[in-house]
Amino acid sequence: MTTLTQLLPAPVIDETARLLMEHYVFPETAEQLAGLLRRRLAEGSYDVDDAEELGRLVTADLQSVNGDRHLRLKYHAHPVPPERGAAALAAMRRDFDTSLGGAPRVELLDGGVAVVELAPTLFPLEWAAEPLSAALTLAAPARALIVDLRANGGGDPDTVAFVCSYLLDERTHLNTMYWRDGERREQSWSLPYVPGARFGGSKPLYVLTSSRTFSGAEELAYDLQQLGRAVVVGERTGGGAHPREGWTVHPHLEATIPVGRAINPVSGEDWEGTGVQPDVPCAAVGSLDRAHELALARLAG
Repeated sequence: MTTLTQLLPAPVIDETARLLMEHYVFPETAEQLAGLLRRRLAEGSYDVDDAEELGRLVTADLQSVNGDRHLRLKYHAHPVPPERGAAALAAMRRDFDTSLGGAPRVELLDGGVAVVELAPTLFPLEWAAEPLSAALTLAAPARALIVDLRANGGGDPDTVAFVCSYLLDERTHLNTMYWRDGERREQSWSLPYVPGARFGGSKPLYVLTSSRTFSGAEELAYDLQQLGRAVVVGERTGGGAHPREGWTVHPHLEATIPVGRAINPVSGEDWEGTGVQPDVPCAAVGSLDRAHELALARLAG
């Protein structure tokens, strides 16, 4: 799609390279990537007049060194404001308003097994707390619960902790973020109090994943899996563990750059590059039926 906004590749590449050097969580890789972008620009590889095409070309180069799928020059069809992070928020708001706040499905299956689908993303908590609380409270009396993350592409770490709080009994350390400077770190814990009713930490819990499950949705599955709280059913996830921020470098292009890395307190690792490995591997399309069978069998036992 060609935009009406004039595209000058050189300033876009220069600003993207500068942002990499200043913010990317791995400084040595940032230097390598900035050099690659400038070299490709000098070679004429970015001589295009289409913002979407430039985003595609630059993203391929950004991900060519270490495969970091959060590292992108992301195209937006709608013009986005210049403020830091504004591009992502504008796109999220449109999705929020058309997905019942990120909880588009709550259903009771045979045998008292509830399904709560969280999609397309885990929206910022100041938006999502009310609809997520309503969905999880509605499912709280169920005998077993299936959380469907197959179509979830990520989201807010605070929202991950909020959802986990409904699925645990006690305040629990979930994750630690390590930032680029190497000195700052930030722990994520489940909450001591939630509005509404908890499903709790003892009844059977299953999490559905697909190859599309990514970023914050992966953290939700990984945190619950590592705690031994949930059985993950489905496909290996996308493998994006680095929290990122976004900068508008053109009215239709956002440079998304990871600024930290997540370390789980149980495994001492994260899911970057490897994805979350399911406990019960199966095709995503059949994972709901498989999890339902597992839940019924456990309840019968």
